[in-house]
Amino acid sequence: MSSSYHKIIPVAALALTLGVAPLTTAVGQIQAPAVAGEESQRYTLGGITISGARYLDPNTLIGLTGLKVGDPITIPGEEIGKAIRKLWDQGILGDVSVSIARTEGTRIFLDFNLKERPRLSKFVFEGISKGQADELKNKIKLIRGKVVTDALLSNTRTQVRKFYTNKGFLDTKVNISQRPDSSLSNSVILAISVDKGSKVKINDIVFEGNTAFSDGKLKGKFKKTKEKKFPKFFNSGKYQAKEFVDDKQKLLDFYNAQGYRDATILSDSLTRVGDGLKLTVRVDEGPKYYFRNISWKGNYLYDDKTLASVLGIKEGSVYSKETLDKRLNYNPTGQDVTSLYMNDGYLFFQIEPVETRVEGDSIDIEMRVTEGVQARVKDVNIAGNTKTSDHVVRRALYTLPGDKFSRENLIRSQRELATLGYFDPEKIGLNPVPNQADGTVDINYTVEEKPSDQITLSGGWGGYARFIGTVGLVFNNFSLRKAGKLSNWTPVPAGDGQRLALNVQANGLQYQAYSFSFTEPWLGGRKPNSLSVSLTKTIYRVGTNFDASTGSYLKTNGASVSLGRRLRWPDDYFTLSNALSVTQYKLNNYPGLGTSFFENGTGNATNITFNTTLSRNSIDNPTFTRRGSSLALSVNLTPPYSVFPGAHPNVTEWVEFHKWMFDASWFSPLVGKLVLNTRAHFGFIGSYNSSRPIGPFERFKLGGSGLGYGGSSNFLAGTEFVGLRGYADPNDPKSLPASRTASAGGVVYNKFVMEMRYPVSLNPAATVYVLGFAEAGNAFEQYTNYNPYKLYRSAGIGARIFMSAFGLLGFDYGWGFDQIPIVSPGQKQEKSMFHFIIGQQLR
Repeated sequence: MSSSYHKIIPVAALALTLGVAPLTTAVGQIQAPAVAGEESQRYTLGGITISGARYLDPNTLIGLTGLKVGDPITIPGEEIGKAIRKLWDQGILGDVSVSIARTEGTRIFLDFNLKERPRLSKFVFEGISKGQADELKNKIKLIRGKVVTDALLSNTRTQVRKFYTNKGFLDTKVNISQRPDSSLSNSVILAISVDKGSKVKINDIVFEGNTAFSDGKLKGKFKKTKEKKFPKFFNSGKYQAKEFVDDKQKLLDFYNAQGYRDATILSDSLTRVGDGLKLTVRVDEGPKYYFRNISWKGNYLYDDKTLASVLGIKEGSVYSKETLDKRLNYNPTGQDVTSLYMNDGYLFFQIEPVETRVEGDSIDIEMRVTEGVQARVKDVNIAGNTKTSDHVVRRALYTLPGDKFSRENLIRSQRELATLGYFDPEKIGLNPVPNQADGTVDINYTVEEKPSDQITLSGGWGGYARFIGTVGLVFNNFSLRKAGKLSNWTPVPAGDGQRLALNVQANGLQYQAYSFSFTEPWLGGRKPNSLSVSLTKTIYRVGTNFDASTGSYLKTNGASVSLGRRLRWPDDYFTLSNALSVTQYKLNNYPGLGTSFFENGTGNATNITFNTTLSRNSIDNPTFTRRGSSLALSVNLTPPYSVFPGAHPNVTEWVEFHKWMFDASWFSPLVGKLVLNTRAHFGFIGSYNSSRPIGPFERFKLGGSGLGYGGSSNFLAGTEFVGLRGYADPNDPKSLPASRTASAGGVVYNKFVMEMRYPVSLNPAATVYVLGFAEAGNAFEQYTNYNPYKLYRSAGIGARIFMSAFGLLGFDYGWGFDQIPIVSPGQKQEKSMFHFIIGQQLR
């Protein structure tokens, strides 16, 4: 029989707790009139309806209750209580009550009356800056339309507090209020009010239990957790929980590396002392251990003596897992056991050091070796070279299909790809994929192209207050092969690794210079034999009479061709290049350069020079080098005209000299990203005939940025400008003695440099690093005055910016320590100088 009345069933109120204490929410109740003596009755569930739901799907809500039509149900009973708990657990409802809609005999129909939680329309921050608000928006990730639950509010508070805790604000208070949004139904605006409080810093770090090392030594192992004490101006003193976890591990790593393998951190505590923090760390150092017996098991290719020699750990050495791991797996400063095998193809080689005995302070180690089989390279895959042709990438690789696998060749290939200059060196990936079933390995290289071409558009004021303009184009990845197809000119054909350079510089009729060069690094395409050709033409007129027949001028025409090849001995980092160049000089009433060597500054001279250069370059990255070295010995020789029979010893028509130069540069990583660069440079020029003076060509001038200054005659004469920061540029009256006049210059020089470099940005679009330097050098006009210890010293700071489109930009501020000889009354030496560098590194 059907009942038409709406009966409400009494059920005990259900309260649930959600979120993080002390946040609790009481759930709505199932209510019923107190009918005396009423007993529980069994029904069959005939149907469920949902009321009060405006945005939630009723069918989904019914499914969440866990009740189904036809289920037996007891009134009063636990089934309805369970259903309410399941709905409440979703966190989307603010209140739930259940009533009987009607009964039909033993069938009962229930109605769940719900009150939905509001939804988020937007949120705002109060009490903080816009910049911090923007940072927080990315961290808390509140989404518009999301149901505002207790868990959401609690998580938001936690994220905001954590954000400020990591900034040192340990007393941050967060209050979140809900404001109805009148523009949207059932929506609220969250107002997140933040009171950061004062920043709390660590004033004291104390260690307990340490006897082997002082507190100061242990504090130094913390990289991020530092005291804020005088005179430590650069230590923030912030306490950051995540960084402290990392620092504790660094502390244990230090102990382990010193032989204390059992060292542990027993506890750490942070206490408030006044307006700061005191961090107390309790350690248990344990005993110091030493290596004793090291045995080998499973090795057949190499005997115990050979492996022990490569390992380099002797009995009685301090026990260090860090040292052991480096000597076994990867030793950046020398060979390790794994490289011994892997460089011979044993890619599947494995070694496991096992402690077999610990007796007192001594530990015995057994090296369990699995040599495996030799692996050969199967496929070499390249991805990411969208501009550079595959054959250009492949010819730089040392891992070829069919060759034995070699870890050394894999690392060398990565270095060669970086030195090409076409790819971002920080994003060159190499991934060997071994296949133990057939004993092969696929090697997958990934690269990311970066701009490598350069354009120079510049202008400035030169001699005689005339504007000098420069237009230069350098295409470092040019393709002559593709030049015949118009569609490849975008803007120029590219991808074959050739270099094309064009440069024009002029200020009108007074000074004009043109140059062209082309380089093919792989002549014939099969071997790294390079071919370079270049043409130059310059003219420099003096005064205001630019008539070709009566004016004063110096003209040059030059051409050169060079061949270079990579050597295999002593190793394949060596290259040998040979070049032949011809330069013609024509002077007419030209002062400065000519008066000492040409009568009345008029005459012609021809310079035919043969150059040979032996160099070795093993640097890892040409933009910001971390390790490696570059060495170069070059010799320039002209024919010895003056020793030919019948030759006049003072003849000037044919330039004669022999010139020797040596440059060396070493890079060593120190701590973190800090790199030490040391350099040494030597050079001298001489003649074949002692009765013939050394001419004005190819001399050395030191000072300033090394870019030259004060007249084009020096450039046209092939003068070597060598930077010496902290002192004036050559040709300046206040420059070094051998660099002051337009025609003079040193016949011998030496220079030494030490630089500390630290990268600020390694982005390929603009690589930036800062440096500090100390250097010393000098040039001498005569061999009789040469003194390798008479050097002009300086020190300073600087920065370098490598931009892919413009090349190198450099800024240096140098301080000269030594007095320059005075050449004119009242002259005062400038002790500090600012230098600007563009387009080249300082030598």
